[in-house]
Amino acid sequence: MLLDCAGKTLDLSKPRVMGILNVTPDSFSDGGSFLSAEDALARAKAMVDEGADIIDVGGESTRPGAQPVVEQEELDRVIPIIEGIASELAVPVSIDTSKAGVMREAVAAGAGMINDVMALREESSLEVAAQAGVPVCLMHMLGEPRTMQNDPQYSDVVDDIKTFLEERVQACRAAGIMAERLLLDPGFGFGKTLEHNQRLLADLDQLADIGLPLLIGISRKSMIGALLNDAPMDQRLYGGLAAAVLAAERGAAILRVHDVKPTADALKVTSAVMGL
Repeated sequence: MLLDCAGKTLDLSKPRVMGILNVTPDSFSDGGSFLSAEDALARAKAMVDEGADIIDVGGESTRPGAQPVVEQEELDRVIPIIEGIASELAVPVSIDTSKAGVMREAVAAGAGMINDVMALREESSLEVAAQAGVPVCLMHMLGEPRTMQNDPQYSDVVDDIKTFLEERVQACRAAGIMAERLLLDPGFGFGKTLEHNQRLLADLDQLADIGLPLLIGISRKSMIGALLNDAPMDQRLYGGLAAAVLAAERGAAILRVHDVKPTADALKVTSAVMGL
């Protein structure tokens, strides 16, 4: 499958790497590291050199308990970065946002994908995404970042998330967004317990059965730390690589990660063995 990301093509015939670039002071892993446009662009270039196929730029943290950011502040953070990446790098750039206004301005600045943790449920976002004409990733989240980890409950986590994603796909298609422009993200860690996350990864192929590319973000998350005897953030790489390989084997098209080169290397071996 080829995704047209504002004129830059992303080939999903084998698993691809999305490099995370958070231009925020409070993201759970790299908050505060790339606040200046110069540092952020340098980081984007480094990730491309390491094997990133697309760069995901976010200006508002969605970690558990995160506080909202006003639209203008988010725009001030992300637009200069998107303009720089779009003009200087050959890979597509994605905007990680739930705000319709940020989506609109980011695409105008050169973003070739919208990555929305709210799956286009916020005001006007469906209409803006339809007009933007770029691929959209719809993510599942139970609740909102401030409250999502307060005792999340499911009848069956895989079935419930599959139903939610299918409903959002139908909403998008009704709004004029073709299925060929849609990707799906089950939202590891977004309103899920450790057991929910483990079940999702084990049965990821059931979500792949929907027939749309899966974008998976597990990198450095608390589920990896919990499975490694409460390993701190800087000791979750190897566990995260195992999760990335398992996800790729189960149908993941894009892995959204902090550690680009190790993941790219692991996926090259995985793809070769899978015959991709």
